[in-house]
Amino acid sequence: MTPVSTVAGELRRPLAAVPPGERGATRIADRVIAKIASQAAREAVGALPPDAAPPHATVVVHHHAARVHVHLELDYPTDVGGRCGQVRRRVAERVGALTGMDVPEVAVQVERLHLAAAHRAARGRTR
Repeated sequence: MTPVSTVAGELRRPLAAVPPGERGATRIADRVIAKIASQAAREAVGALPPDAAPPHATVVVHHHAARVHVHLELDYPTDVGGRCGQVRRRVAERVGALTGMDVPEVAVQVERLHLAAAHRAARGRTR
C-alpha cells in the first residue's frame, strides 16, 4: 500500500518514502556540547566555595565522537582524584545520553584549589 496524503478529504499524490541516508543529518554545535559538559561537571562537583569559578568545558567533535576537556576549581582539602573521576563519569554519561555521541575522552584539569573556610579559620594568623 502506498502512503497518500489527504487534505480536507481530497487525495493528493503519494508520499515518497525517502531512505534514511538521504533525509539529512542533525548537526549539534560544539558550543552546545560544551554547555552540556559544563552543566554535567557542575552537577558532579556539587557545592563549591563562593569565590570559585564554575566549571567550563571545551569540546572537539570528530565524526560521531566528542573529546571533552573540563576546567574546574575545587575546595581543599578534598579527594581530588575521586572528584575528578566523578566529573569524568558524569560528563561522559550526560553528553552521550543527550547527543548520542561517543565520548572516548574526558580530560579534567583542576585550575585552582580553594582552602576550605573552616580550615582557613582554624589555621589562624601565623607570625
